[in-house]
Amino acid sequence: MEWTGACYADKPTVEVTTWIAAAPTQVWTLVSDIELMPRISSELQSVQWLDGGSGPALGARFVGRSKHDALGEWATTSHIVEYEPPRTLAWAVEDPQHPTALWRFTLESQNGGTLLREWMQMGPARSGLSFAIDRMPDKEQKIVFVRMREFEANMAFTLEEIKKLAESARAADEADV
Repeated sequence: MEWTGACYADKPTVEVTTWIAAAPTQVWTLVSDIELMPRISSELQSVQWLDGGSGPALGARFVGRSKHDALGEWATTSHIVEYEPPRTLAWAVEDPQHPTALWRFTLESQNGGTLLREWMQMGPARSGLSFAIDRMPDKEQKIVFVRMREFEANMAFTLEEIKKLAESARAADEADV
């Protein structure tokens, strides 16, 4: 990710992509399992469906608890705002109409496998990062840039782990045939 000079109000975005040697339906099983995500994330510690839910659906809500060395620990409520199996899963953090962040997985059949994208947008509503910006407004662009770089690295790791799981499951399925 190159320096953009973006401010929080710019609603900066980052996207990471990988190709996986497995069918979109296999990859979807992993992507749509939010309870898997804390096991493959350095920041997300736990997730829990709300309102008696047990899986993703349009409008479903879940609480995510996160931890970051510089930002501390926090919990957010996310709302599923796009749900099109096995193509798209997106959620808005906190208020779906004015989120602190938007996250999206997109799956596309490509070359006998799946092109998996993870995308996120910071803002527009204030988030935990806003407090750091309030304390150091002259460093806002650097704070935003560093946080977006962290998101990019974490997303790359998440996609790599999903790739490993999907491809090892595919290999196991082929071995059983």
